[in-house]
Amino acid sequence: MAKLILFNKPYGVLSQFTDRGTATARATLSDYIDVPGVYPAGRLDRDSEGLMLLTGDGKLQARIADPKYKTPKTYLVQVEGNIMTESLDQLRNGVELKDGLTRPAEVAPIEEPELWPRDPPIRVRKNVPDCWIRLVISEGRNRQVRRMTAAVGHPTLRLIRWRIGDWSLEGLQPGEWRTDI
Repeated sequence: MAKLILFNKPYGVLSQFTDRGTATARATLSDYIDVPGVYPAGRLDRDSEGLMLLTGDGKLQARIADPKYKTPKTYLVQVEGNIMTESLDQLRNGVELKDGLTRPAEVAPIEEPELWPRDPPIRVRKNVPDCWIRLVISEGRNRQVRRMTAAVGHPTLRLIRWRIGDWSLEGLQPGEWRTDI
């Protein structure tokens, strides 16, 4: 059976093992995971947090990351404003983005989850409320969740991928990982 690593990627960490992008070194997966022969099954933006799966099994990696398999990904999303039924319905029906219509999403408002503090904290505006939603998508376009919430008038403030398929972030603090064999 294939080795699979579940990793809680902290905010500000690149979802790759090396940083060739800037003169100043940024945190990468290699700062947290010293396991040879594993690679990320998909990506998670530097300014997003949460579950990443890593494996050395190319077939499993494709099965997790390739949109044709429609692996559901669950996100906890803090958005600007109080999200209304109309915006939720737009997300449920698919949102028109520059690269086309998204697949319909499962979405529901949720109470603020008990999470670790983000470092640095999100920007807070006194006169603008925020709320949390649980969003499940089955594709993985570049910055898709952020673009979807912005398209319905609620920019993302904090984004945490909680689940990929049957694998969950449950019990992992930022920077921690465990194997699932």
